[in-house]
Amino acid sequence: MPPSFADVILPVPIPKMFTYRIPRSLESSVGIGYRVIVQFGKKKVLTGIIGKVHKKPPKEYEAKPILDLLDDYPVVNPLQIKFWFWMAEYYCCHIGEVMNAALPTGLKLSSESKIQLNPKFDFVSNEFPIDDREQVILDALESKDELSYEDCGKLLGVKSSYAIIKSLVLKEAVLVYEQVKEKYSPKVESRIKLTEPYTSSKEELEKLFEQISKKPKQEEILLKYLQEVPVHKFPEKNKNGLDKKTITDAGLSLSSLKTLIKNKVLEEFKVVISRFDELAGYDHPIELADFQEEGLQNIKTEFEQKQTVLLHGITGSGKTEIYIKLIQEVLESGSQVLLLLPEIALTTQIVSRLQKVFGSQMGIFHSKYSDNERVEVWQGVLSGRFSFVVGVRSSVFLPFDSLGMVIVDEEHEASYKQFDPAPRFQARDAAIMLSWLHQSKTLLGSATPSFESFYNARMKKYGYVHLNKRFGEAQLPEYHLSDILVDKKKNLLKLDFTRLMREKIQEALNQQEQALIFQNRRGYAPYMSCEECGWIPECEHCDVSLTYHQYSEEMRCHYCGFKEKVPRACPACGSHKLTTVGMGTERIAESLSLLFPEARIGRMDLDTTRSKYAYQKILEDFGAGNLDILVGTQMITKGLDFDRVTVVGIVDADRILYFPDFRAGERAFQQITQVAGRAGRRNRHGSVVIQTRKPDNDIFHQIIQGNYEHFYINEMSERQRFFYPPFVKTLKITTKHKEIKIAERASKHLSNLLKDIPVKKIILGPEKALIGKIKNQYLFDILIKLDKSNNAPALFKHELAMVLEELKSQKDFKSVRFTVDVDPY
Repeated sequence: MPPSFADVILPVPIPKMFTYRIPRSLESSVGIGYRVIVQFGKKKVLTGIIGKVHKKPPKEYEAKPILDLLDDYPVVNPLQIKFWFWMAEYYCCHIGEVMNAALPTGLKLSSESKIQLNPKFDFVSNEFPIDDREQVILDALESKDELSYEDCGKLLGVKSSYAIIKSLVLKEAVLVYEQVKEKYSPKVESRIKLTEPYTSSKEELEKLFEQISKKPKQEEILLKYLQEVPVHKFPEKNKNGLDKKTITDAGLSLSSLKTLIKNKVLEEFKVVISRFDELAGYDHPIELADFQEEGLQNIKTEFEQKQTVLLHGITGSGKTEIYIKLIQEVLESGSQVLLLLPEIALTTQIVSRLQKVFGSQMGIFHSKYSDNERVEVWQGVLSGRFSFVVGVRSSVFLPFDSLGMVIVDEEHEASYKQFDPAPRFQARDAAIMLSWLHQSKTLLGSATPSFESFYNARMKKYGYVHLNKRFGEAQLPEYHLSDILVDKKKNLLKLDFTRLMREKIQEALNQQEQALIFQNRRGYAPYMSCEECGWIPECEHCDVSLTYHQYSEEMRCHYCGFKEKVPRACPACGSHKLTTVGMGTERIAESLSLLFPEARIGRMDLDTTRSKYAYQKILEDFGAGNLDILVGTQMITKGLDFDRVTVVGIVDADRILYFPDFRAGERAFQQITQVAGRAGRRNRHGSVVIQTRKPDNDIFHQIIQGNYEHFYINEMSERQRFFYPPFVKTLKITTKHKEIKIAERASKHLSNLLKDIPVKKIILGPEKALIGKIKNQYLFDILIKLDKSNNAPALFKHELAMVLEELKSQKDFKSVRFTVDVDPY
């Protein structure tokens, strides 16, 4: 019988699978989707996923055997592997990069180099001299079987021990090997239970109490156990026993507990438990208003003809209630549901609402979860424990096998786009493909749809349902344009706030109402400057100015993380006249505390929400009325629903609008409309104050009128004239190198090669990137606009892959990095 082979997907940036021989002992146990351990290269050991099983040996190399099988069941299903291959092909990356992004870290094995003493090494007759540092390592290895590179560094007090280990290897004193470790570890709980005969006989239990009557600490523990687990009233409860922590948390003696276990009065055992609380949903029916019920029926009607439907519902129209109804129906049919949200911040409020309805059948998946928690959600979807998942963009990779519906909430959001590392995918578009593979339905929801989705709806590719009423008594907010320049001339501008903005905030505070203040820049100020010579502190590694953070008294680069303390004097001229320029959320919060000293002010941005539950804490405080004003970045613009918010302030609308990006107008309309939608929910009347230097700009008046369609038509005529999406497909190729001339030369050479690809296209560039240097790498961009008709994009991508391989093989460009971003904006 000929041997069997497996094509294995490995987490390496190489555009193919690798063929390994399946040992006879594993032939009946392996299949598509199983995790295996394989050797890659001479020393590396990697976790791979089997993508195909067959009988054909590879022609180019001799197949190595699979070293081990990690699971008794596949952790990835064939539909997922199809999805991975589509993503690799569409987003111009490698299948290994997709696998790396798709699998939670906890399901990937780490391969860590270890050293051990060479059994053949003779300390006495060794001909090579051993220095003091090498001797320290050899002495440590005599008492320990193994040391990691990190252990050696700690022993010697050095950052890198590589040179010393290399010397010991050359002297044949040590051997280096790879130790493979399973990263995921289940959560284990230590429990105790009462042993026989004390569970079945009251008399034996009474005798026991007599014996320990002079040992009050043991008696206390036994009484606590019987209080929590009444074994004679409910004997079956003793089987599960009691969490050991219940005893220790009550302050009872640990040594007395150990004595009871030693004397076989109590027995200790371990159980694997879930990291997530068991929650029961409740049957409280969701009541839809007439217009929502009509919208729901229209969605179902559209789904009869179309796979994807766009739900265009104004802010406050109650899209979540419609989602809940649809989710319930799909779950009742036995299928799975995925609800995608753009931000973790959004999950905080919506999840608590959904958990009340769906209880423990709902899983949550986002990047603030630990590796182990994410593995448990993955395993929960595999086992069927979670039939409904709420998550951010990475949730599209979960192992669904019978997906009935995908809902993409706030589908217009830019945070659905992954920028680094590869795959640089758009989660909304990926979700539509995932849905198509499962032959299921996709619902896209937004108050301000992306132009791509609205275009597809108008072209009848998607179904379309419009909700133009707010739920309950809620009215749309009243808009006010506040001219910054006019107030500045009249000396009415105080700490960056116009008189109108200050008055509206004060009115809200007087009425015990709340205000949301939006500024899409964190930190205290965008940058510092010297008033004498104009010096501006810049990042050492990137072409950007450093952002001043007052709280930590430092200047930080938001691209590479570089930071330094604020200088006391200007390094260029020695002047002490250093001042801040512009305003971030930190400065706005400080200004508000000076203007409204009685107000309780919170801040919500990347700096204040780094910890796992920080979002939740801030939103809970605001929702409970413990904060009067919340200052935030784009995190506060969407999906949040607070009864008492009556004022929304947009501090610098021009910063959103005047940005070098063809989508600037679209993004400004979306962000301002979304943040304005937080005002005046329920029956309170809301006000939105937009501070601007150009109140006559037409876009503000279209936002105020809520005329999305008119705005869309104007913008689309521009896009069609200048060939921008959705009329063309775009790709951006960035070349990166530590030397500017090599990066530029590579980019120009690439541009010339791309011109020869026989498809209809426009090539712009190469140009120095908007930020020309990041992390000491110089960047040059080429933008390609491709004709959408026929097969032009697919053909271009295929040819591009070959062009890049050819370039990377050239001596001059071997060290150049090329990144391809499909649908980059």
